[in-house]
Amino acid sequence: MGKVEIEIDGKIARIFLNRPEVLNAIDTELPALLSSAVEEADVNNEVHVIILSGRGDAFCAGYDLTAFAQDKNNRLTQKMPWDPLKDYKFMWENNKHFMSLFHCLKPVICKIHGIGALAGGTDIALCSDFIFMENDAKIGYMPTRVWGTPTTAMWMYRLGPEKAKRMLFTGDKISGLEAEKLGLILKAVSKEKLNDEVDSFAMRMTTVPLNQLAMQKILINQVIESAGLLNSQKFATIFDGISRHSPEGLNFKKMSEKYGWKKAVKERDTGTYDWTEDRSSN
Repeated sequence: MGKVEIEIDGKIARIFLNRPEVLNAIDTELPALLSSAVEEADVNNEVHVIILSGRGDAFCAGYDLTAFAQDKNNRLTQKMPWDPLKDYKFMWENNKHFMSLFHCLKPVICKIHGIGALAGGTDIALCSDFIFMENDAKIGYMPTRVWGTPTTAMWMYRLGPEKAKRMLFTGDKISGLEAEKLGLILKAVSKEKLNDEVDSFAMRMTTVPLNQLAMQKILINQVIESAGLLNSQKFATIFDGISRHSPEGLNFKKMSEKYGWKKAVKERDTGTYDWTEDRSSN
């Protein structure tokens, strides 16, 4: 059983994030495995549509904080003074893997269930062409409160400036129902209907010739790219590294190491901790 799995179901390729024991959290291997699966589906001339989902109780809970925040030796935080280029190269490589969903020539539907798509999980989900969510599933990028910037930078292009600021200035998690109202996703449906809704939509596109699907996707994507997506992603990736090595980011990391990432995340999300002060030694 791999960390990312692909099943070919007639004209539909089903890709699954498969780390259910950690809510499909992102480790150092998952991004490359994801883009490899996308490439396999993209070159298959029988496949018209890709459906991306997660095994277990979530689509993706973000980067694996046990490895990246709680562990002292990891690739997201360096000893000071830090090397920005080393950080950028690692995160930019992940960014390219996530963007394989955007650049492939087949329509990609992301199916978000259970706990939802959180933090780095949204970097994956928002690169898809369509998102369906369970009504009560959650989506949000909480690390904007401290220790992160969404490197794929898709929030602005999906929501526009004001609604993107609403999400990224607060780090709030919102339900599928609210995400649909904001225009972040295509549709929110009940847990019982999610699979049928996604499959029905996918089947509708399987009746369209591959060349037509590819042309429409390229046409629409070039409008987003012309609006400055690549530059936005470069800034976001640079800022992401800075945010993790700022005084506040380093204090978040120290708390995660000493008390565990769950306590650090709780303090971050409730807004009760002053991250300008290093209290990890208390």
